[in-house]
Amino acid sequence: MPKSLSEGQQRLVFGALVVALVACGIYLSVAGIPGGGSDSGTDPSGSAGAEQGQEIDQPAAVPPSPIPATAAEDMRVLDWFPFSEDEFKAAAATAQGFAEAYGTIDYSESPETYFQSMEELATEEYAQTLAQSSGAGAHWQEMREQQAVAEGRANVESVRSFDDRSIVFLLTVQSITEGENGATEDLGEYSVTVMDDGGEWRVFDFQPADAGNLGDR
Repeated sequence: MPKSLSEGQQRLVFGALVVALVACGIYLSVAGIPGGGSDSGTDPSGSAGAEQGQEIDQPAAVPPSPIPATAAEDMRVLDWFPFSEDEFKAAAATAQGFAEAYGTIDYSESPETYFQSMEELATEEYAQTLAQSSGAGAHWQEMREQQAVAEGRANVESVRSFDDRSIVFLLTVQSITEGENGATEDLGEYSVTVMDDGGEWRVFDFQPADAGNLGDR
């Protein structure tokens, strides 16, 4: 049977336990073990919470970039058109040459010769219907009945309209006939549609100016 501790011995054992418990508490506090109450422990409202509370940076607004404005005296008007000055001139020369051929008739020559001078300046489609659609056939027949020889003249007056492939010119056209009573003239104002046909300007339509030729294709 174990021997009971004396009262003095019991006091010594109790005191040792108290000292051991105090020492253990101090160790846990200094070492920072979780649950030990140390300030170095993880705080749910600590740095992670602070990071979440920070505002997200917004991208900086892009400042406007004003377009350059050209002064009126520096404006290059031809830059606004789909054709250069040389292209306008080449198209106008085709229109003018066709109108001159239209007004030039020698009754002693065949009608084929008369039409050929215009067909060379026309699109293939328009050349095929030239005699019927332009009034050229009726004009040639009239000159033949009068046994007249007429010289055609033409001058471009203005541009009626244009798009990225065609231009409609307004022309003054003359057919001057020399006869026994002196010289007479015929024709008047015409509109001529020319179009870019494979890199060359060709006449697509030829009408009196008041007939509403707007270059529609």
